[in-house]
Amino acid sequence: MAGPTGVVAGARRATAVARTTRPRRRRRRTGWLGWLFVAPALIVYAVFVVRPLLLTFQYSLYDWDGIGPSTWAGLGNYGKVFTDPDLYWSILNAFKLILFFSGVPVLLGLAIAATLRRIAKSRLALVARTVLFLPQVIPLVAAGIAWTWLLAASGVVNQILSAVGLGGVTRAWLGDSGTALPAVGVIGAWVLLGLCILLFLSGLSKIDPALYEAARIDGAGPVREFFSITVPGLRQEIGVAVTVTMIAALASFDIVYVSTQGGPGNATMVPGLEIYYLAFSQREVGLASALAVVLMVLVLALVLPIQRLTREESA
Repeated sequence: MAGPTGVVAGARRATAVARTTRPRRRRRRTGWLGWLFVAPALIVYAVFVVRPLLLTFQYSLYDWDGIGPSTWAGLGNYGKVFTDPDLYWSILNAFKLILFFSGVPVLLGLAIAATLRRIAKSRLALVARTVLFLPQVIPLVAAGIAWTWLLAASGVVNQILSAVGLGGVTRAWLGDSGTALPAVGVIGAWVLLGLCILLFLSGLSKIDPALYEAARIDGAGPVREFFSITVPGLRQEIGVAVTVTMIAALASFDIVYVSTQGGPGNATMVPGLEIYYLAFSQREVGLASALAVVLMVLVLALVLPIQRLTREESA
């Protein structure tokens, strides 16, 4: 027969077990409720993202015109992607566009954001923010059409060059195979510059102004402040900007289709446009799917290391 002490100890143990069991039950209920709230988004993501990705990989293993019966091709379509000069050249063009779509907006955006920070209280800064971010609001199709007019043989750009005595360098910038791809890159850089500036300005607002004051007291100039305080303080924002602009370069379609449609010849052909032509014009759905899978792998191979490097440096 248990004494009073044993009864009290048993009651304490039962109370302790009840206290530890209740939080577990609450966590389980909260977990199920969380999954219920997330379920609609997961279903939509699975139907409209995961399923098309799996189907694209499946189609890439077949020769199919999109209508009739398909035949097994295995990895043959992937072999064509890397051996067909036209397909291989489109991938190289996408990597060339990274210099314009990513390099120019990020570097120029850093310089402009640092300058706007120094004149943040002036009216000029407000006007500059609005004007520089305006291209991000304009639809890409409208931007492509406008720049097509500007870069035409009789466009504003050539008129300005002729007016300043540089008529010898005028040409149809989007119609010359030597300048068409850089011209498309300039359009992309103009569109993405505003986004980069906005990201960097938001990042600059997190940097303690006391750091700049201490640097000025130590005799640091604007250049030293930029490389010692601004750039290290914007590591995460630079990582996001490089990621977004690099994806825009590799997956570019709108601007190229509106301005050049991949011409002249294949000078501005990019994977996104090549996939469109293969699938809907040439009816080679399997080859188009293989090129899409290769493009996705290239994007992941470039973006994931950047994200990891940015996180490690921030940590």
